[in-house]
Amino acid sequence: MAAVILYGTETGTGELVADAIADVLAADHDPAIYDMAEYAAEDLNTDDFLVIVCSTYGEGELPSSALPFADELDEEKPDLAGLRFSVFGLGDTVYDDTFNRGGEIIADKLVARGAVEVGEHYRHDASSTEKPAKAAEEWAENLKAVIDAA
Repeated sequence: MAAVILYGTETGTGELVADAIADVLAADHDPAIYDMAEYAAEDLNTDDFLVIVCSTYGEGELPSSALPFADELDEEKPDLAGLRFSVFGLGDTVYDDTFNRGGEIIADKLVARGAVEVGEHYRHDASSTEKPAKAAEEWAENLKAVIDAA
């Protein structure tokens, strides 16, 4: 099963994480990486496994590159029944109540359209010593089995 990796970022960390995930999935899942700003919701395909990488901006909002995709999900209301996805969120626990909200917002929008979230919804903490790309590699290793089961 092919993997489509969509990232939403403000500073570029989301893209680095998406690249790290793609490197792990490359051998078995032919990953394609896209900035959410350049991906149409109508292109989502239930034959693919969707990986969302999304940072959190401001006070728990989506980063600017995720907004066009999120708006399109709201406006077009595509039927995503049968689509399986997993989320790698980026945030900072300094922002207590809004920690990792970006990934949660996108996940909620996909679920509202009929998609099913599977596997671990990872929530990276920028205040930790763990590097996001390294955490993403470890998460993606576990994700391979989830994709195979989808």
